[in-house]
Amino acid sequence: MSSVLYVCVRPERSAADAEHRSFSRGLGIERLDRIDLLHASLETAEWQQYDGFVIGGSPFNVTDAEHEKTDPQRAVEHDLERIAARALDGKTTALFTCYGIGVVTRMLGGEVHTDQPEQASASTVHLTEAGTADPLFGPSAPSLSVFTAHKESARDTPPGAVLLGTNSACTVQAYRAGTHLYATQFHPEASPQDFADRMAVYRASGYFDPSSFAQTEAAVLSASVEGDDLLGRFPGLLGA
Repeated sequence: MSSVLYVCVRPERSAADAEHRSFSRGLGIERLDRIDLLHASLETAEWQQYDGFVIGGSPFNVTDAEHEKTDPQRAVEHDLERIAARALDGKTTALFTCYGIGVVTRMLGGEVHTDQPEQASASTVHLTEAGTADPLFGPSAPSLSVFTAHKESARDTPPGAVLLGTNSACTVQAYRAGTHLYATQFHPEASPQDFADRMAVYRASGYFDPSSFAQTEAAVLSASVEGDDLLGRFPGLLGA
């Protein structure tokens, strides 16, 4: 068993498998353990034994009306909150990405809104003073280039959290709550080819204009991103 568990919350199998490979590469863990929360509960993975968690993205949205959410989505959000609470208590280290930042923001008492969406593209995230001093983000100072594509985001840094990264398109790109709970709006795991492949899966999901797929794909494939550098530092935080 590896010390890190990849937590999948994507219904689409091809995208889920590819995301797992992306996290495995970025973390430098050849056999990264995995659980798909749409098909199994946390208990099936003996989850409390893991030193770290990385949580992938999802087409789900925290801002979906509660009466419109499916039972599987509610179960996913409940399990993600359990991981976040354990990290907030310092019992593990967790990195939530994209959809996950909404789950954590709501749990911490913050607001998730839809006023700052970002179309699928590479974005430059500028580190705050706290970000430059952070062990995970600091070595990337003063900024890092990563892929973004989302419909919702945190309106402000939630209570008790420290803003680590921001830009003009989305105010809250990354924060830390306590010393062991991290959340990013962006996707640190995706390489240009990873992100282009993911775009094909979500072509009609509203993350970009499908009629401009070729142009968007070309821009993505020509981008240079640094998410693997960030992920590569994550295992070094475990047990700290």
